Amino acid sequence: MIHTEHPFVDAPKDRDPVRRFRGRLVKPVTIITSGEGDRRTGLTVSSLFVVEGEPGRVHALVGPISDLWDVAADTERFVVHVCRFEDSGIAEVFAGLRPSPGGLFATAASTPSRWGPVLDDIPDRLSCSLESREESGFSGVLIGVIDHVELSDIEDPLAHFRGAYRKLGE
Repeated sequence: MIHTEHPFVDAPKDRDPVRRFRGRLVKPVTIITSGEGDRRTGLTVSSLFVVEGEPGRVHALVGPISDLWDVAADTERFVVHVCRFEDSGIAEVFAGLRPSPGGLFATAASTPSRWGPVLDDIPDRLSCSLESREESGFSGVLIGVIDHVELSDIEDPLAHFRGAYRKLGE
């Protein structure tokens, strides 16, 4: 028998209210990549913001036990890709929600860059130099100086709301 509920979700009375509040904020879905060769890694990140200025900066909430946290610190560089609705499958791979035999990059064409792997099919991206990182609560914040920006005419960005990927018009 297939169950409709998620088998690992805590009962409502046991859920963290701060996390539940955060889930009610509509967030962009991005994939952040870093590293090279055998140390390439990436992670789907929905909690981030971009700060305008000279130079601009990005602040991304990342798990401090993730590979991305360590690889970004070692290389001092990373790439932020803005996902479109059609990228939901690859976002699930980098979030660890969908299997990818052969590793994260087996299902996504990528090109090496001095900031880390560039996901070829996701055209909106920031290339960043790591300025600092700081643990905060159960998370960590990567702060990057924006070195390079690439933009397309994205029409259907992927959003995350209450634990699910959505189109903005839904």
